Amino acid sequence: MIETATENTTETVAETPGGAPAAHMVEAQMSQAKPGGHTILVTDAGRGSAISIIRSLGRRGWMVIAADADPHSPGFRSRYAHRRFVYPQPEAEPQAFAEALLRQIAEQAIDLVIPVTDNVILPILSRRAEFERRCKLALPETGALLATMDKNKTLALAEQLGVPIPATRWVHTAQEAVEAAQAFAWPVVVKPQLSRLYQEQAGGIAAFKVSYATDARDLAAQMRRYEGVCPVLLQEYHRGVGYGVELLLDRGQPLAAFQHKRLREVPLTGGVSTFREGVPLDPQMYDYARRLLGHLRWTGLAMVEFKVGEAGPKLMEINGRVWGSLPLAVHSGMDFPRRLAELYLAEPSSPPAAPAMEYAAGVCSRNLELDIGWMLTVLVGKQRYPFVEMPPRREALKAFLNLFNPRHRFDIVSLHDPRPGLAEIAKIARKLYRKANEN
Repeated sequence: MIETATENTTETVAETPGGAPAAHMVEAQMSQAKPGGHTILVTDAGRGSAISIIRSLGRRGWMVIAADADPHSPGFRSRYAHRRFVYPQPEAEPQAFAEALLRQIAEQAIDLVIPVTDNVILPILSRRAEFERRCKLALPETGALLATMDKNKTLALAEQLGVPIPATRWVHTAQEAVEAAQAFAWPVVVKPQLSRLYQEQAGGIAAFKVSYATDARDLAAQMRRYEGVCPVLLQEYHRGVGYGVELLLDRGQPLAAFQHKRLREVPLTGGVSTFREGVPLDPQMYDYARRLLGHLRWTGLAMVEFKVGEAGPKLMEINGRVWGSLPLAVHSGMDFPRRLAELYLAEPSSPPAAPAMEYAAGVCSRNLELDIGWMLTVLVGKQRYPFVEMPPRREALKAFLNLFNPRHRFDIVSLHDPRPGLAEIAKIARKLYRKANEN
């Protein structure tokens, strides 16, 4: 082990038996936690959801280690991050990531790890027993989690439990897809079975995205990318408004619940929400979500996503990890991060008679970087898919002016913890500068 000290940080480079560096870690003592508190590591510290967790747990008085593959992660700047830890890129070096995290857990006597994205969850799952011998993981049982990662299993479970889904066909080749698409109207949704595929032998994680085909030729071209790699679900394009029902559960019993409505998304066809609003729980969608996660005896956090159109709500997916719009729930008074940590760190007990559902509806929060991207897309007016109606440019101008609306909240920007927000703004400025120069 080689150590080099600077004024404010200690850099630790782990070596393999042959002497080559195996992982690179940076730790910095930021402040002192309260005596007797737990030590919790939060991955993907640059994301708004992770920063929301760091802030919530830090306010509670626990020692928080902010962890990320990016040494300039905005979460490292939070006043509530007591230490920071830089790990190898999990999507490129999953085993090196797992080894580095296991060492960090041992060296820092970490009590709980909260994995935020699939890229860190998959390597952890491959060595779950090793991790659980050293600390607790804020993850549901592996079988339940894999059932939500596999879209085919998710939809099969929904059909079994009477939860409505879009019309769907399961295909493996371009020819099968073109033949199956005859049962649908164009466009059709091209949805890979898995969003992330852990390729242990290849030493990496492949990412697949949902796309849309407007005719048979387009569909065949898209399907050739997946032949022999990943099966695909073809679905009808279900028009409507996106909603997320978020739950914390203990062995399938809800402990807390929240719901949001998507106001803006990127891409415009549907994807990641850039701006959303907390809304009262819809009894029907809550019942569907409770059925699905209850059947899986889910423990931990999950978001069940629906799209509501003329035919009512239809299931889009189960997000079996920390979701991107988590900061909205916290802003609205539903402190999922604190409740999650208490669930895993407290002694096992019976779930309460009724889940917590009290929060302030009507609060809005935005992912600043993605929302600016939405505004620029609308202002430019270029639409990849002709079947999606482009919002008028005045909506983008209105959204820009509302950046200064004191009633709207941000995922990262905060006057009480300003440094992560300043880092995010600087990152956005650099990105816009590069794009301007490219053009």
